[in-house]
This record gives sequence, structure tokens and C-alpha cells, in this order.
Amino acid sequence: MAGQDLCAACIAGEEHPGAIVFDKGLDHVRCALRYDDLSAQLALRLKYADRLDMAGGLSRLIVQAGRDVLTDGALVVPVPLHRTRLISRRYNQAGVLASAISKACGLDLCLDLLHRQRATPRQQGLSAKGRERNVRGAFRVTPRHRDLVKGAHVVLIDDVLTTGSTLKACARVLKRAGAERVDALVLARVVPEGIGAI
Repeated sequence: MAGQDLCAACIAGEEHPGAIVFDKGLDHVRCALRYDDLSAQLALRLKYADRLDMAGGLSRLIVQAGRDVLTDGALVVPVPLHRTRLISRRYNQAGVLASAISKACGLDLCLDLLHRQRATPRQQGLSAKGRERNVRGAFRVTPRHRDLVKGAHVVLIDDVLTTGSTLKACARVLKRAGAERVDALVLARVVPEGIGAI
């Protein structure tokens, strides 16, 4: 459910395939929508169809879900694309959402705080372990922003959460660089069939 850390099954202590363990890297994760046919179309249009005009409305959904983590002093940071993917796509959909969220909340934004130093194959179709291996070592803090990270409350922004591998990899890098708190806000969360409310 938007604005909650745990679903009803997790609160009851039940193990299920939709559970994601975020270890010590991420402090809080908020998702605006469950990934379904409608939210998939929204995310895909923003990502691949140059529908940047949708960013304002989608960011409002994310802000509503993540109001409790978008606190004064938070630094809004998108999950980065590798430069080759950025060149082919022409924009980073997470960056577009992050810009709109930052503006709506009056929070600082750093579009290049994180750098994707290695081009990784697409995550689609990979297992959870495969996704984790795929992004291991893929991110670093941009050297000129190292001082900005120390003691910071960083709010990562991404479009879709599947296993959490990308967000976890980013959070680990930020915590190692000295971030005090790392939260994540995403537009939609993929939830395995048979799992109730998120």
C-alpha cells in the first residue's frame, strides 16, 4: 500500500514471493502504483514514447505516495542511465520524474550525483540473482559531488521496481560515500501474482 513499508503478509511475518529485503542500504521505499496493464502503459510511454508531458501527473502520484520521505533538506536523485542508453533514448525517465518531484516539493535536485559507470544488459527477463549480479559495481558517486553526499538524506527516484536490485546497488554506493539516509520513490512496483495489496 502506498505510504507503508510492509504489506499485510509481511506485517504478519509470512514469507511470500513478493517480499523484497532491502538490507541496510535503503531506509524506506514508497511506490505510487502496482505495476499492471495501466501503469505499465504509463511507464512505457514516459520511457520510450517521448511522453515527457506525463511527468507532472505521474510525479504527483509519486509525491502523494512518498510524502513522508520527501522531508525538508532531502536531496532528490534519479537512478542514472549509462551514457550509451542515454544517447539512444535522449533522456532519463527517472531524471524527468526527479525534476518534477523536486520542483513540486521545493527540494534540491542533483541529476548527476550517481554515475552508471558500466553499461549493463537490460534487467528484463533476469532472475532476482541475475539482476543483482547485473548491477553489481555499476554505480558510483560522481567525484565532484562526494561532499554533497556526506550526511545527506538522499531520495532515489526510479520508474519501476521489480526486485529492488538497482535501488539496492545505488543505496549501497551512497551509504558507503557517507549518506546518512537513503529512501526510494518509484512510480510502480511489480508484484508477483497472488500477492494482495502492496
